[in-house]
Amino acid sequence: MAEVGALPQAEGGWRDTAVATRGLLRRHDLFLLGAGVTFYAAIALPPLAFLTVRLLLLLADDGLVTSLVDDLTAVLPSATDGAAVADATFTVGSRLSWWAALACVLPATLYGEGLRRAYARLAETPDDAPGLRGRLAVVPLLLVAPLLLLAVLGITPVLNRLAGEGLAAEALGVWLALTVNWLVLAVPLAWSFHIVAPGTMPWRASVVGGVATAAFISGFLQGFVVFLRLPIDFGAPFAGASLVGATI
Repeated sequence: MAEVGALPQAEGGWRDTAVATRGLLRRHDLFLLGAGVTFYAAIALPPLAFLTVRLLLLLADDGLVTSLVDDLTAVLPSATDGAAVADATFTVGSRLSWWAALACVLPATLYGEGLRRAYARLAETPDDAPGLRGRLAVVPLLLVAPLLLLAVLGITPVLNRLAGEGLAAEALGVWLALTVNWLVLAVPLAWSFHIVAPGTMPWRASVVGGVATAAFISGFLQGFVVFLRLPIDFGAPFAGASLVGATI
């Protein structure tokens, strides 16, 4: 995964490489690794979101950010409390003191540790101090996160105008959101393959992998948003807590 040499360089080209990759992945429990990374993400994402909002307000006007957040909450599915969560996240982030923002850095970088541990296990590469190395590797991403968030928020006014304007307009909005999310996600993914993961993955392979992986994740996210619009009571198995049901 992170080490090119981890896969045998087969003489047959792409087909043998694909077979070797499948053989490598079969030696690992991908679901267990995914669950482990999800655990790290559950801890890291809330402080990361607060910190990103606080940094974003240094780059953009408060009124502009507030307007974009209003558009975001308007286009989120109403079947869950997603709009309320988004609004609360921006409210907390905007009121974050700089001491609190500094304290957020420690848990926000925990995702880097989880990714590095998973990458090292998949690549079967010995790694010293994966926690510290993984955390430090994602610090530069914290600095560009506000710009990436601004790119995502920047299309919400268009999505809000397209909502309810017919099937063609809705389809255009889905395509636009998918494309922007795809390009935005490609940046941290390529960085994670080259910098966060242990080993020597070349930049070219990291960028190609980041772009390809981002396409899958963006498609999944759009599908998830469409799924949340279905007339389903997501909170029924969880004592009526629709947000808990949708999250799980």
